[in-house]
Amino acid sequence: MTKDDEIALVKRQELELVLPAFNENVAYDIGTAIRARALAEGLVLVCDIRTWDRQLFFTAIEGTGADNAEWVRRKINSVRRFQRASYRLVLERGEVPFSPQSGADPADYVIAGGGFPVRVPGAGIIGTITISGLPGRKDHGVVVDALCDYLGKARGDYALPETAA
Repeated sequence: MTKDDEIALVKRQELELVLPAFNENVAYDIGTAIRARALAEGLVLVCDIRTWDRQLFFTAIEGTGADNAEWVRRKINSVRRFQRASYRLVLERGEVPFSPQSGADPADYVIAGGGFPVRVPGAGIIGTITISGLPGRKDHGVVVDALCDYLGKARGDYALPETAA
């Protein structure tokens, strides 16, 4: 799979992994499923699920630290500003800091996988599901898997290959 193919797949994930509704209960269901998977598989991560104006779910697995929450904050900012998964930014731009000319201060924005837009029909992107603690591609994959499971879609139809192109 080429980089262009991967970008197309992430765009498809963003457009098709749409929640029919999003509220506290949905955030809790998705978040607790992510936490259960992390505990079962030994994944050390932080998960934050939110609308733009408030956090609806947060969990931190033993072994994470304050830096993980900081990465989450910066990934959320990047998803909100650029209206796409933060891993798509990685594929499109590479994992380099934003330039000063971009106006996206690296203290507040990051190009790293793990931030995924929460999209609802008729409302567009209203928040994020964000993971930090694993390599960025895997952070992204945890979110995609959780959305597939919640929506009853086959993970394999949306999964990126194990390694980058």
